[in-house]
Amino acid sequence: MDYIKIGVASMASIIVMFLVTKLRGNRVISQMSLFDYVSGITIGSIAAEMATELEDMTKPLLALIIYGVVTFTTAAISCKSVKFRSFVSGKPMILYDNGRINVKNMRRAKIDINEFLSNARARGFFDLSNIETAVFELNGDISFLPKENRRPVTPEDMEMSPEQQYLLMNVIIDGRVMWENLRATGNNEKWLKKQLALQGIGDPSIIALATCDRNNSLSVYKKIVNNYKNSLK
Repeated sequence: MDYIKIGVASMASIIVMFLVTKLRGNRVISQMSLFDYVSGITIGSIAAEMATELEDMTKPLLALIIYGVVTFTTAAISCKSVKFRSFVSGKPMILYDNGRINVKNMRRAKIDINEFLSNARARGFFDLSNIETAVFELNGDISFLPKENRRPVTPEDMEMSPEQQYLLMNVIIDGRVMWENLRATGNNEKWLKKQLALQGIGDPSIIALATCDRNNSLSVYKKIVNNYKNSLK
């Protein structure tokens, strides 16, 4: 009986955690602020307790819901109030600007010189003289603005006018035709079969991915069906 209770409690905690995460938004996965990090750990701990609480799971469930509502409300208020957002998430800080290191902001960000230099090297800056400004972001990352003569060359610099690129539409994924995506490109099954035949393919199941661009050009990537060059030496 205890195993059944554990199973039910675990499934319930997973469902509630999923719903709470959806309410908070996907931003907490990729760009967590300090508040997101703290609340995420707390909610995870409560969910774990809920999954193993055999006597009364309603208490951790209620706590989980309360935390979810609070974080959702905090996020909603942060979107509308700049002052509240600054209080909860903080503000970006300039760590380096025009050849000078802001030691005070370094301390506030809890970053030492070695860590700063390591982040700079990871972005391809081995010489600080190539950097104009470095900003400590809310998610703990550091953004670097290169000197004008050190930034990558753009087509505008070379007086070029390249054609605008657009998103590709996935029409086949893992051997399955994405019919809705195919129709969105303005094409049909007959067109797809013809394009595949031109590339010597009769069965879509051997395709890992096929994409279509705005010019109706189909790019096909086949599956590897053997172990030849399966790994790097």
